[in-house]
Amino acid sequence: MRAVDIIAAKRDGRELSQEEIAFLIGGYVAGEIPDYQVSAWAMAVFFRGMSPAETAALTTVMLKSGAVMDLAGIPGPLVDKHSTGGVGDKTSLILAPLVASLGIRDPMMSGRALGHTGGTLDKLEAIPGYRTNLSAAEFREILARDGFAMTGQTKETVPADRLLYALRDVTGTVESIPLITASILSKKAAEGAEALVLDVKYGSGAFMKESADGEKLARSLVNTGVAMGMRITALLTDMNEPLGNMVGNFLEVEECFDCLDGKVPGASSDLMEVTLELAARMAVLGGKAADAAEGRRLCEAALAGGKPRELFLANIKSQGGNPDQFLEMRGTYRSPYRAEIKAAEDGYISRIDAWQVGHAGVGLGVGRNRTTDAVSPTAGIQFRRKGGDAVKKDEPIMTVWAKDETSLAAALPALAAAVEYSKTPPKKRTLILKEITS
Repeated sequence: MRAVDIIAAKRDGRELSQEEIAFLIGGYVAGEIPDYQVSAWAMAVFFRGMSPAETAALTTVMLKSGAVMDLAGIPGPLVDKHSTGGVGDKTSLILAPLVASLGIRDPMMSGRALGHTGGTLDKLEAIPGYRTNLSAAEFREILARDGFAMTGQTKETVPADRLLYALRDVTGTVESIPLITASILSKKAAEGAEALVLDVKYGSGAFMKESADGEKLARSLVNTGVAMGMRITALLTDMNEPLGNMVGNFLEVEECFDCLDGKVPGASSDLMEVTLELAARMAVLGGKAADAAEGRRLCEAALAGGKPRELFLANIKSQGGNPDQFLEMRGTYRSPYRAEIKAAEDGYISRIDAWQVGHAGVGLGVGRNRTTDAVSPTAGIQFRRKGGDAVKKDEPIMTVWAKDETSLAAALPALAAAVEYSKTPPKKRTLILKEITS
């Protein structure tokens, strides 16, 4: 078998066998097949695509390229959720303790912020002492005790994905739906989940800008997951505006705890709507509910009972933080570099553009442009008004905190420009466009 023949076959539109894909990817990971040949193959995939069977084969080969979390002996159901990323997207921090309170275990392997999309690990590590670099034994222990555990991808986990992603990033093939699909599902399968709920986002603040492209990705993920024998469903959700009341690392953790604590400000209602719908599907896949409506009722009852709040605090302790210290920091752990954005005119906020907010947030210190950049736990944005709200000129609509004075001054014009106004009430935003199953 030769790499050049596999490249030519995909160039000509032929479906590759699992053996051919294994030969190419295995050889690349082992250093036996050079970058330039895998780059040529990736470009052929970009233009020719892959069938669900091919994508499933690629995902399986990538999964087997490294270590897989062994969760044998931990009673299930084991169900996780994955989001394709957005601005203010913090649903994982609420739904993990929420579904754990229903008896579902959530083994969550998350990432860090890169570009304008936030990272779950950076948010959690804004809690002093909180550790996400868990050993396999620690991950198992915390998952079994608390019902969920939060960790990051190690160098041993899916090395093929790390190598392929770096190559795609410099060869113009990042947007390939089959390659995105294999990247996402190989990492989620490596964490040991038995079922998966996907939050596939579209809009200005998402990777996929148009709903049609988001739906293509969602269908590819679901069809590939099914071909691999996974129980999987996806929701296609709007990311044209930031999700929730806060953007920033500790700020978002604080908002999530407020939601678990029963304190849901109006600006957080969109966050809770998406979270509850995702958690409801996790309840269905976990066998706790017959349908999404019942799953949502169970989740709402659990929140009212307070158990998810207690599990959240227990997890802080399990992963190295101090729950009492966290509670004392609420409302006060902020950067001293602060300013306000005020309404430019009377009327209504028709939209606050997620892309502009996300990129301004990177400058503030919320995210990073390179993996080596540091993030600030105390920088961020609080929305005092959001899309659909009536405003008066000079009324505060955002409070902004930055890592330093220079970054604060640079971000303010971009944040002001992110706000769009209208003289009449805008059409109500549809948060969840559709559910996609096999």
